[in-house]
Amino acid sequence: MSGAGKSAEEMAAEDAAAAMEREMRAEEEAEAAEGAGESEGDAASAWENPPEGEGEPNYEAVIGALQDELEQARDQRIRAAAEMENLRRRTAREVADAKKFAVSSFARDLLSVSDNLTRALTVVTDDEKAAAGEVWKNLLEGVEMTERELLSVFDKNGVKKINPQGERFDPNQHQAMFEVPDPNQPSGLVVQVVAPGFMIGERVLRPAMVGVTKGGPKPAKQEDAKPEGAKPANDTVEAEPGESIDKTA
Repeated sequence: MSGAGKSAEEMAAEDAAAAMEREMRAEEEAEAAEGAGESEGDAASAWENPPEGEGEPNYEAVIGALQDELEQARDQRIRAAAEMENLRRRTAREVADAKKFAVSSFARDLLSVSDNLTRALTVVTDDEKAAAGEVWKNLLEGVEMTERELLSVFDKNGVKKINPQGERFDPNQHQAMFEVPDPNQPSGLVVQVVAPGFMIGERVLRPAMVGVTKGGPKPAKQEDAKPEGAKPANDTVEAEPGESIDKTA
């Protein structure tokens, strides 16, 4: 009996010791948690409650710096958007030009074909056409149809023919091959087209080769009658167009 009672007392003592140990551990954990909470609170309130002697934080400077960063970010965003828009427009323009001028080299190579067809038609006079037999007439009609079809294909692909007969000479679209003296016409008038020109869009594939007029001299102003052979008071002599004035006399 005494052994059994002693065993029960020992068990009660062990339970009490275990309970005390659990209480001590709980207290230690509570103290550790409280210390951790205090350290976090100190870190969070360090900005709002700076240590003594360090002064208050400059809130206006902080706000100003943040506003500057915001303005820089906004400016960068606007610039990036503008660059992307410029890139989009430039790409669209390049794509449109590529589609429009893709056939430039091919069309330029076909210009000699058009010239040969035109020469073949112009070398035959109207009288020769009228006197030609049925076979030759059919051949000429076939050449004319071929030329019209070629020009139609050119037109579908944006290639336009330039025939500046009777127009003012334009150095951007015409190439002067020779001059034709004609006092009845103003200078720089296209009077003959040797070879027509061609354009694709706003670009010149080949300038028109033309002959232009060289008009007569401008009429002299009526002045007081002077003795025959008399020179002007300033000893100068009017020069004809294209001639230089000899000032050594």
